[in-house]
Amino acid sequence: MNEKLSACPICDNHEKNIFLDGQDYFLTQKKFDIVECSSCGFRFTNPRPTVESAETYYQTDDYISHGTQESGIVPMLYGIARHFALRSKFGIVKRYSPGKAILDIGCGTGEFLNYCQRKGLRCTGVEPSVKARKFAETTYRLDVKPDFLNGIDPSVRFDCITLWHVLEHIHKLDETLKKLSRLLNKDGVLILALPNSNSYDAQYYGKFWAAYDLPRHIYHFTRESLTKLADKYNLSCQNVIPLKLDAYYISILSEKYKRGSTNYFQAFIRGLISNQKAGNPKIGHSSEIYILKSKIS
Repeated sequence: MNEKLSACPICDNHEKNIFLDGQDYFLTQKKFDIVECSSCGFRFTNPRPTVESAETYYQTDDYISHGTQESGIVPMLYGIARHFALRSKFGIVKRYSPGKAILDIGCGTGEFLNYCQRKGLRCTGVEPSVKARKFAETTYRLDVKPDFLNGIDPSVRFDCITLWHVLEHIHKLDETLKKLSRLLNKDGVLILALPNSNSYDAQYYGKFWAAYDLPRHIYHFTRESLTKLADKYNLSCQNVIPLKLDAYYISILSEKYKRGSTNYFQAFIRGLISNQKAGNPKIGHSSEIYILKSKIS
């Protein structure tokens, strides 16, 4: 079952244009449109699955974000990249947040929080997938809630809140960002990792760009739209950090969607070009990390 948004989630404008007619190349092969707000330029999937029906688009062991089993070249590459990413993510957290209390929303099977826990941080996670949540709880003894809006005590404050490629999945965007901004300590940071739909590889692959990931991704951010969204909730962007490896991984999947088989050499070339062109701020990297802080002192 789908639902149609009548207004832009950022500026409430009702006028929008078709940006891209896409498809769920990963699982169902169903068609989905991405629209672009005629006022602020924000891109979002419309119509999109309802909250209740969205789970059906994740029902496969091949969906890497929730998988605990790795088989095949692409999951293996993802697993290697994730291993090296843990240290990098923790380094970013420590660089921008001196505190000890961290909340990771969409923590999956808990590898990142486990790494933080071993480094002495007080860790809380949110993960709606029962399978992934139970793995994190039993394997790493993490405190993981099934739901953010109802499961996290609104009186608790965090020094750092992270969403690693999660915000683009969340239906209740307004409620979520309001609560996120309230949960931050005075000097707390909100760290968002997001695909960038203005990147070179997004432009090159078009509707086959794997990071559109329709309909699991219901928002499609750019630097400009993320900045506008943050401003709506009294958050300011302190820095943008590139995720250069994502250009290669996303290009590998995009090659498969576009050609029916994976050309690793071609994917490497596209990833390389994407990172080279990312110096232009109007283009940017395939995926980027945004460091946000509250404007309210």
